Amino acid sequence: MTAPAHPPTTSDPTLLDYFLALEIAEGFRAQFIGGEIVVSPVPDGDHEDCLSTLVRQALLHSATGMAVSGHKGLTAPSTGSYPDDHLIPDAAFAPRARRPFRGAPSWMPSDGMAIAAEVTYCQPDRDRVAKRLSYARAGIPLYLLVDREKSTTVLFSEPKDGDYTETHLVPFGKPLPLPAPFSFDLDTSEFL
Repeated sequence: MTAPAHPPTTSDPTLLDYFLALEIAEGFRAQFIGGEIVVSPVPDGDHEDCLSTLVRQALLHSATGMAVSGHKGLTAPSTGSYPDDHLIPDAAFAPRARRPFRGAPSWMPSDGMAIAAEVTYCQPDRDRVAKRLSYARAGIPLYLLVDREKSTTVLFSEPKDGDYTETHLVPFGKPLPLPAPFSFDLDTSEFL
């Protein structure tokens, strides 16, 4: 990763500019969450197997046509004095008819996303809390968390006032009903 010799502090208004100018080494990805620059390694194979399972089921069983992007940069309004969050969900789904990713910049607004999905790996608490709150602030109707450490799948819905008001948690092995526009039961036994 290439970075300036003296990076700005988190209170510096140029921190977002610093983040956007980072050159990340192959095998890593960077996000700007809650006023912090977060650099993570590329996920392991078990993470990608869970993600592949989720995407395959969503595309196969959804009642409406969905477009999916893995690792698409989304922006979400911040709270506090720092700039908007810049998140990279493991998967972002939107109605295919919108062609949501065509012509989109690297960091696009979250408008029109139907669901953001994360599979935990190196920083599970960030997925459980900070990213959940960011997706809710962005107004993404659904947030799906495949929590490998807890062996649970959680669907957060009804974003309001910066968080989700509804939570549906199932242990791996139990089906998780996904509402419209998906309208099918996610088979979580494949995450075991």
